[in-house]
Amino acid sequence: MAKFVLVHGAWHGGWCYDLVARRLRSKGHEVYTPTLTGLGERSHLLDDKIDLNTHIQDVLNVIKWQDLDQIILCGHSYGGMIVTGVADAAPEKIANLVYLDAYVPKDGEAIWDYMGEERRRTLLRDAEPYNGQAIAAPPPAHFGVEPRNQAWVAGKMTPQPTLTLTQPIRLRGAYAADRRHVYVFATGPSSMQGFYPELKSDPAWEVKTMNCGHDQMVDAPDEVAEILIQAAESVKQ
Repeated sequence: MAKFVLVHGAWHGGWCYDLVARRLRSKGHEVYTPTLTGLGERSHLLDDKIDLNTHIQDVLNVIKWQDLDQIILCGHSYGGMIVTGVADAAPEKIANLVYLDAYVPKDGEAIWDYMGEERRRTLLRDAEPYNGQAIAAPPPAHFGVEPRNQAWVAGKMTPQPTLTLTQPIRLRGAYAADRRHVYVFATGPSSMQGFYPELKSDPAWEVKTMNCGHDQMVDAPDEVAEILIQAAESVKQ
């Protein structure tokens, strides 16, 4: 039995992994899908103090209070920032890291750094209804979500705390322990081209492609579950 901690991306919550978690649990695995502070069913906690460190601590607390080790830690999109920070803080707890079309930051980088001026202006405009403390969710089509799933996703997305996107991550380098990381690149609409060219030839990474939009766990849960299981099995070899 493997242990999985699945971390969602911006504007999402643990709900986005429901289908993946169901498949993993049906095979006897232990699965945690925490919702980060201020989002999803924890959106009532939204305030202007929630930042990237808050979300990293959210996941570290799950690991601590559930007495987890040898986990397969997976992050989607913005969740790549979180799992990198978690693995840097507690590398001894991580058996393998999986990035689902996710950010792979270096020390001192923030999500904001990866965005062009036009995108930044859009986000700042979308933060105006929340006095700048949070950014309204874009429509699911922005992520290339399949039409059949768009209403479900739209009904569950919540504003993203602004500081989580602007605060730089601080890393010691411990996250880059002697293990191969898995990166799953979505080739469909709204793909994040930035990391695929860099990682596909890096021997420290096992890079896979998936023919779907950015929300892989929503539109392709069977494939995501299988990749996670393979990541767990590779640790045993």
